[in-house]
Formats: sequence, structure tokens, C-alpha cells
Amino acid sequence: MKKLLLLLSLCGILASCAKHQTPINDVIPEHDSLTITSTLLKEDREINIWTPPSYTTSSDRFPVLYMADGGIKEDFPHIANTLAQLIAERKIPPYILVGIENTDRRRDLSGSSQVAADEEYCPLTDGAKNFRAFIAEELIPTIDSNYRTQEQKAIIGESLSGLFVMETFFLQQALFDTYIAMDPSLWWNDQYLVKSTTALLENAPQKQTTLWFAGSSAQDIFIATNELAEKLQTIENPTLTWKYSDEPSEQHNTIFRATKEKALIWALNK
Repeated sequence: MKKLLLLLSLCGILASCAKHQTPINDVIPEHDSLTITSTLLKEDREINIWTPPSYTTSSDRFPVLYMADGGIKEDFPHIANTLAQLIAERKIPPYILVGIENTDRRRDLSGSSQVAADEEYCPLTDGAKNFRAFIAEELIPTIDSNYRTQEQKAIIGESLSGLFVMETFFLQQALFDTYIAMDPSLWWNDQYLVKSTTALLENAPQKQTTLWFAGSSAQDIFIATNELAEKLQTIENPTLTWKYSDEPSEQHNTIFRATKEKALIWALNK
């Protein structure tokens, strides 16, 4: 039994580090693409931008939803299509979607780790710090300069990208107003973010922030997400609105699509 549990946990960890592929039935929506030559990352980054239908029929400004794993062969198409559906049904306000295509997701989405064994899955060198700086200092200004945006910004991610969302929430909370993370890889660095929740939130800026996160049946995931939810229940923070969605019937590879609609409806209407 112990060997089985270890194998299941290892499969979850490997899945959380793997690169996502878009299924064939995801229709690629009409969108813009641009290339940013990043000084911080020392490479070109491909960016995909989807605008809601009312963008071309009005002069309004729009909030923006950012996402890593945002390549055409990653999660960009199905999130753009979901936004279009929810906007058409008037379940969420119109948002611009900005997807960042991966070059090395394991490097970009993982912070530093003091656990030597973690290097088997991702680098320990805090590539997330540079990736976050790229988003804050190069990507967001580029989007704001080229599109009619509001100050309101959200970020969404699943698995290792979910870890990046959660780390950004804890370490640089003012960067976004809304954080959405499905099955975040909170096992990273011996669950540092979970174990440090109280201390990290004590130093967080006093800004209205929304957090939605979910955990599947993957053992290495739900142990950490459940513990995080328990810790958040004990913390009084009037500027934080949060919701945890425990999803024991979902697997690591199903939770993103299974929960995306309710996550977006709850989080983007706050």
C-alpha cells in the first residue's frame, strides 16, 4: 500500500510539471499575436491576445486576464472560448485574455527550493522570480500600451502554473487583483507557501484581493490545498475574499476543464 501511495504521488508530481497539450477539439479563436524581446528573460516570448466582441464595437476599456501556459497548443484556446461563452451568457463581464507561450515552463513557473529532491522535477533556481518580473515590467506595460485596458488584472493557472499563481499571490500580491489556481503544485519546496501562509499574509499589502483555488484527488495536491484552506479560515483579513473548491472526484488532468467555468464566474464577478 505504501508503495502504491508513493507511486500515485509521484505520478501527480510528474503530471504537475509536464507540458500541457491542447486537445484537437479546441477551436482556435480569432486572436492577435505579438513577440516581446525580453531583456529580463534574454529571449523572445510569444504572446497571444484575445479580445471580447465588444472590444471592436465600443471605445470601452477592459480588465485583463493573464495566463501562463498560454500558447496556442496549450491552454489559450479553451480558456478564450470559455470566456467568450460566459461573456455571451452574461455570466461574467468582458475581459481581455493574454496568454504567454512557454519556452521552458519548469524553469519559469517554479520558485526556489531548498529540497534537493525537487530538482528531479524542476530547477531550484527561482526562475519564477524572473518570469514574474517579465510580466510586471515588460508584458503588462506592453499590453496596456497597445490595448484599451483597465487597471483591474487577474491571473489564472493550473498545476505548475497554479503554483506560480499562488506564489505570486503570496510574494507580490499587489501585482494582480484576482488569483485563480487549479491544482497548484504546493508540494514544491516542502510546502513552503502553505507552511508560511500566516507570516506571508501579515506582510501583504492592504489591497482588495480575490483568491479562488481548487484541489483534485491527487494526493500530493489535496493535502496541501486542504491545509491551506484550513489556515486561511483562521486568518482575519478584511481585504481578502477567497474560496476553496475541494474536488475529490476530479483528477489532476481533468480539474482545469471541470472547474474553469465556476472559477471564472465566482472570481471575475467579485
